[in-house]
Amino acid sequence: MKGHPLVWHTLAPDWLRRYSDEDVEKIVRARVAREVTSFAGLIDTWDAINEVVIMPVFANEPPPDEGVPNAITRLCRRIGRIPTIRLAFEEARRANPTTTLVLNDFNLSTAYECLIEGVLEAGVQVDAIGLQSHMHQGYWGEERTQEVLERFARYGLPLHWTETTLLSGDLMPPEIVDLNDYQVAEWPSTPAGEERQADDIVRHYRTLLAHPSVEAITYWGITDRGSWLGAPAGLVRADGTPKPAYEALRGLVKGEWWLAPTRLRTDSEGKVPVRGWAGDYTVSAGDSSAQWTLQQDAPSPVVILP
Repeated sequence: MKGHPLVWHTLAPDWLRRYSDEDVEKIVRARVAREVTSFAGLIDTWDAINEVVIMPVFANEPPPDEGVPNAITRLCRRIGRIPTIRLAFEEARRANPTTTLVLNDFNLSTAYECLIEGVLEAGVQVDAIGLQSHMHQGYWGEERTQEVLERFARYGLPLHWTETTLLSGDLMPPEIVDLNDYQVAEWPSTPAGEERQADDIVRHYRTLLAHPSVEAITYWGITDRGSWLGAPAGLVRADGTPKPAYEALRGLVKGEWWLAPTRLRTDSEGKVPVRGWAGDYTVSAGDSSAQWTLQQDAPSPVVILP
């Protein structure tokens, strides 16, 4: 389970605008502490703060008759972006020292790199870098994906691909800059688009899992019903029937990558090596069995059957 997000200026509540900056900071801190504490043990990974690259430039302004700026944007203008990030991370860390906290953004340009470098130099403890990939204008391809991976892997932190979408219908025109600006009455899934989506999702997931820095992938929406921007990006159609992409991804995860019950033969010394993904394993021979866990960056366990 993962929480998204603890702080985000774009959807700051309207009622927050009537408070002073000092009170806004207190309220935001209290909100972060409340969520992280209340859900500890169930949700222990959070996007601590979302899309800071465009804050406070992107103001998400209120209707003109209100005349009061977005409260979190206003707070960020007063104290700065890095202190706003510090607020989210340190409050969450105080509430649950064992939580995994992600700095998340859709802007994967050098502006995000500069922000990450500033945050790390300021001593903010970031557990993972979040990378969004809403590919409404078509699959990026392996070359661009690898380029993004290498640029952000150099910080030595795990990479979380936090918001991935691949379309099964018409692609958004390439000249659109802000994906929110593309509004159509209907955006259906099509047979040709569904086949393309299935191929794209296999290529994308293979590329990500092959990179040692990738720790997590979140697909953004399982169904077309109520999808972001109405895009046909789900793994199942609006009526709940699975698309080819659903079957293709399931085939990878539960088929090719899942270590199903497997019979192995020991060597002359009674040993058998096992190679697999991080996770929990059980081995049995006759009436004897044992369990072990493979963990990233941990010594390989040696299991002896009684």
